Amino acid sequence: MTDNPQTKFDSPWKDVLERYFEDFMLFFFPQAHRRIDWTRKVEFLDKELLSVVGDAEIGTRFADKLVKVYRISGEENWILIHVEIQSQEEAEFALRMYTYNYRIYDKYQKFVVSLAILGDANPNWRPSQFNRQLFGCGISFRFPVVKLLDYEQRLSELEQNRNPFATVVMAHLQAKATASNRIERKQQKLNLVKKLYELGFEQDSIIILFRFIDWMLTLPADLAKEFWQEYSDFEESKRMKYVTSVERIGIEKGTRKGLLQGIDTCLQLKFNTIHQELLEEISQIQENEQLEKILTALKTVNTVEELRETYRSEIE
Repeated sequence: MTDNPQTKFDSPWKDVLERYFEDFMLFFFPQAHRRIDWTRKVEFLDKELLSVVGDAEIGTRFADKLVKVYRISGEENWILIHVEIQSQEEAEFALRMYTYNYRIYDKYQKFVVSLAILGDANPNWRPSQFNRQLFGCGISFRFPVVKLLDYEQRLSELEQNRNPFATVVMAHLQAKATASNRIERKQQKLNLVKKLYELGFEQDSIIILFRFIDWMLTLPADLAKEFWQEYSDFEESKRMKYVTSVERIGIEKGTRKGLLQGIDTCLQLKFNTIHQELLEEISQIQENEQLEKILTALKTVNTVEELRETYRSEIE
């Protein structure tokens, strides 16, 4: 996916996952949602997850969320839900899901439910099981998956759905659909934001979902300026000043910070060392869109010099 800040694809997802986890389960995995006791507090175990699978990297991705929930049973019967948000195809994805599952189980000795959201561009890539057999000994591990591309035929339904993840999915799909047409992207971005108001979301939800939309549907500086003006005019017409200029600056800075953090992580993974001088060079670039291109380039370049060639003109 060249139209999103790839390495940190799952970062804004983490924010909405944690804020709207019950809505997430209801939207994507309704059968599981019905069997969870939502009157009891949900606990996110991010630090614990890193301690379990931090050295189990396969490829360049790590597990996303580990959540402690209680089943509807009237007793102390808690389980763990491992959620993975995957932005692109990965040959060993099913193996990684299995690896995380058994390591988490090994630590807690509790049932672990593994769930995957696939945000890649290949409609035929649908890993949902890991199997291995030899000499009569075998492993068969299955996990539910949701393919975001499948929602392309359900846009009218999504537009009327007040579940926050309907907006999340629409933003994801529009990011892909408008990858080569930034003018159309600006319009679709504005439409998505307006829809938040039309559906009656509260101010805090509008700000959270606005941040997600803004991150997914990035625009070059000139179109971003136009978008913010049109958005401000829309808010004035509604007499609802939800996203203030201070919050706007925070959203823009948050996006930039996430991109730079993603580049820093990729540099370490790609070249197995910290390139402080290189990171300082890249930090001079002001355009978020150019930072996204650097993240994308990190997948294919083999040397630091090759990487420099992708952005040198921006800082000279």
